[in-house]
Amino acid sequence: MTAPSLPLADTTEAADLAAFLERLLRFDRAAAVRLQAVRAEHGPVLAVFGRLPLGSSGVLAVRSARLGDGAAEADLTVSAGQLLESIDEPAATLGLPAPVTGPAWAGLLPPRSRWERTGATTAPAVMPELMSAVREFKQRTVEIPEHHRTRSALDALADEIWARPLGAMPELPLRAAHAAYVVGFLTPDATLTAHRSGTWLRLSAPAGSVALRTTVPGGGLGLSPLR
Repeated sequence: MTAPSLPLADTTEAADLAAFLERLLRFDRAAAVRLQAVRAEHGPVLAVFGRLPLGSSGVLAVRSARLGDGAAEADLTVSAGQLLESIDEPAATLGLPAPVTGPAWAGLLPPRSRWERTGATTAPAVMPELMSAVREFKQRTVEIPEHHRTRSALDALADEIWARPLGAMPELPLRAAHAAYVVGFLTPDATLTAHRSGTWLRLSAPAGSVALRTTVPGGGLGLSPLR
């Protein structure tokens, strides 16, 4: 029996989706992603949602890919690793692995509509502040005595730093920019926009977006230093 698959619009979409999955798997080799293939105004689109499990809270990274004509609608949660292996870049196709029991976050996704734009900036305007925060995290980590340098201590330090307002877009916490960076969305020429919908915040770039809730217990996201 042939496994179901989706046609991607072209080989570039296949390569970009593969790169996104590779970045997610760098942080969690057992990552799952939720897929939603829908018919949009300008043609069928696939949205891939993945969670960055980087501390006491989490941020959802969302990567969209244009689908080829005739793509069926789909909504399922699958292994990110199996999905990556199913991408055939030369053929621009995406195999659909067997669904997995979805993690809790997969049942609570950001809304599709009713987003209010609250600000805009560019990646070059964000990067100096982001890199400064990364250096601060590294320096303060070294200053913690080794016998006290536990996961909870590092998460608390990261939560403190990444919960700060983003200078170029104070509507968002700094951790939104950090998450966008680690999944490759902060390209050098990217225009960034901030949005709000209820308790959700979103940072959007041409390559994708990251979303987080403002009412998550604990409030912070502990991110490891950028490599």
